Amino acid sequence: MDKQKTIEALQFFITGLTEGAIVHKLQGQIFKSQGFNKLGDKYIDHFSEEMGWVEKFVERLLDLGGELKAEGAKARDLIADPVDYIKADLKIQEAGVELLYKCMATLTDDPTTYSIMKDYLADEEEDLYWSQGALEMIDKIGVQNWLFTQV
Repeated sequence: MDKQKTIEALQFFITGLTEGAIVHKLQGQIFKSQGFNKLGDKYIDHFSEEMGWVEKFVERLLDLGGELKAEGAKARDLIADPVDYIKADLKIQEAGVELLYKCMATLTDDPTTYSIMKDYLADEEEDLYWSQGALEMIDKIGVQNWLFTQV
């Protein structure tokens, strides 16, 4: 097992996921302020879920003797329109799932980290399918009808 490679991968996901979680929290607050309470709660809850994954990754990194870093987040635009946000988030999710598949292939010699990442990948795929399903529903029933379901 290449412990350093695993530590670097964990740190990469800790930094990226923390950034994404904060964006989800802020987006949720934006949507709630617009009256879309269900959608807002979904993204606020998603923040908590993602931070739970960050905790697991941090614990594993520290178990491996790695030095945890609090790296700065990149600036990201917040999007007021819920549909535009789901479309933008879907692109990020698709790239993230693809990246996770590639990362998984490099972790096969570390069964503990592999197992954690496998569970995280399953969770990310579920999020991806939710976004895809929401956009399909919007196409079928229209934006206004879908937004009404998010009040």
